[in-house]
Parts: sequence; structure tokens; C-alpha cells
Amino acid sequence: MQFLRAGDQQLVFLELEGDLVLSLAKQAGFECTIQEDKRRMVLEVTPQSPRDPILLFDAADSANLGWFSRCQFYVDGRTGNVLQTPLTIANCRDAEGRLQQSLKVAITKELPAAFHLPGQQTINEQVVYGLLYNLLAGLKNTGVAVCGGPVVVPLAGRTERTGSRH
Repeated sequence: MQFLRAGDQQLVFLELEGDLVLSLAKQAGFECTIQEDKRRMVLEVTPQSPRDPILLFDAADSANLGWFSRCQFYVDGRTGNVLQTPLTIANCRDAEGRLQQSLKVAITKELPAAFHLPGQQTINEQVVYGLLYNLLAGLKNTGVAVCGGPVVVPLAGRTERTGSRH
């Protein structure tokens, strides 16, 4: 971890290890590829078994209430931000635009120095590794809730829209 200064702003720069991220994804039950640039690391994660679903569900659907009550992570469906974390998710689509059972997970490596997780926990690489593992374990085992918005589409539970769309 490094501290950087950009004008008046002080930033924390996370130095994430790709091999460790790949290992965490594998332990959580996902195959993973990584693309990295200066400001973020993007993982494309797919379940190790094609029969395993990704438990990303619509928080607004009352049929998913059981999942909602035990999930640890919530995703803003308009932006893909995993709330109160430096993580963002996006759906993956095939060449015809159909949803795939895979997700892109981006980890922001440059954060404001004042960035804190819930409970005022400061950010560092070990904390981010723990968050990533817990998010992936949630997508595999307990579920992650999508709240609102059309950008991130649920992949589990009742995903079809019911009723009128006007």
C-alpha cells in the first residue's frame, strides 16, 4: 500500500497480487481471469462447475426474501457498486447479448485516503482480499442482493419481470 498525492487530494494505492486473487477465486469455487491497469483490477469469474449458479438475486422481489435476509453484500443495480466497498460488478454477455453465468468484478486500486469500510475499518490489501473472498463466497453460497436499476441483472431466483412495464 502506498500513499499518493494528487493536487489537494491524498490517495491510498493498493498493490494487489494477481496470483493471490486467482487463488482466492479458486478457493471460493470460481475460475478466474484477470485484466489489470493502473487504477483497477478486473476479474472475470465463472463457477468451476457449469451446473453451479451465481446467486445474484433481485432484492425487490418478495419471492427472494429468504436470500435477502441472510446476504452480506448489496449491489447498486444502477452503477454496479458493491455498497460500502471498493468493488464493482457487471454482468457478462455473449456475442448475441444473452446473459452468461459469469460476472466481472472490478477492484478499485486508488481510493481516497479517508475511505473507510463499515465500522470505520481502514482499507489495505488484506482487507480487500477478505472482501473479495467473502463476496465470491456469497455469490456461490448465500446470495448477493441487487437493489434497483437496470444495469446489473440478477442471475438467480425469480428473474423474470411480472406485470405491466408501463
